[in-house]
Amino acid sequence: MVTLLFENVSKHYGNTQALEHVSFEIESGKIVGLLGPNGSGKTTIIKLINGLLQPSEGSILINGMEPSTKTKSLVSYLPDTTYLNENMRVEDALTFFKDFYEDFDLERALHLLDDLEIDKTVKFKKLSKGNKEKVQLILVMSRHAQLYVLDEPIGGVDPAARDYILRTIISNYSPTSSVLISTHLISDIEPVLDDIIFIENGKIVRQGNVDDIRYESGESIDQLFRNEFKA
Repeated sequence: MVTLLFENVSKHYGNTQALEHVSFEIESGKIVGLLGPNGSGKTTIIKLINGLLQPSEGSILINGMEPSTKTKSLVSYLPDTTYLNENMRVEDALTFFKDFYEDFDLERALHLLDDLEIDKTVKFKKLSKGNKEKVQLILVMSRHAQLYVLDEPIGGVDPAARDYILRTIISNYSPTSSVLISTHLISDIEPVLDDIIFIENGKIVRQGNVDDIRYESGESIDQLFRNEFKA
C-alpha cells in the first residue's frame, strides 16, 4: 500500500521555482531518507505534506487523500525547530498531545522518557537543546500515525544518544506506517533507511532502494551523497 504519493508536483513562489515536476511514492512499512543540500526543496516537500503549502501543479495524496484537516490525524510531524512553550513542563506537553491526538500513546511516551532519564516535571526552558529535541521526538513517535515526517530528528543531540533515537524510530512505528526523514547526518541514519530520495534545485536526481543503489554504485549512500553534491 502507498502511504504517500507525489505526482508531478511543482511549487513556485513568484518567479522562484522551489520544486519542479517532483514524483515519488512511499510504501507502507518503509523508512525513506529525503536528502539534499540546503535550498534543494526538502522543506517545501515537508510543508506540502503537512498542508502548510499548496502545490502550484500536480497532486499529493496521503492514504488516497489530499493534505487537509483529515490527513493531519494520519501524519505525525517533527519540525526542525522547537515549537513548544518554554514555560510548559514536559508533563504538560504529554497532556496536550493526549488531548489533541486520539492516537497518542501516553504509556509509550512515559516509557521513552524514563529510558532517557528525562524528568517530566521539568520546564522546557530548563532542558538542554538536545533534551528538548529528544522530548519532541518522543511526542511525535508516541502517536500511532500512518506517516511520520521527521525534519532533522538527530541534528541537535549528542552522538551517544543518536543510536537510541534511531532505535526509537525503528521500534515505534508499525509495519503499516511509513517514515520520511530529512537530515544532513546521512552516515548516522543510513543503517535504518530502506529507500532514499536525492533532491537538488527542486528536482529529484536519484531515488530508489538503498541496497540496490549501494550495489550499483559500489559506494555507501553517504559517500554517494558527498560525491554528487560536492561544493
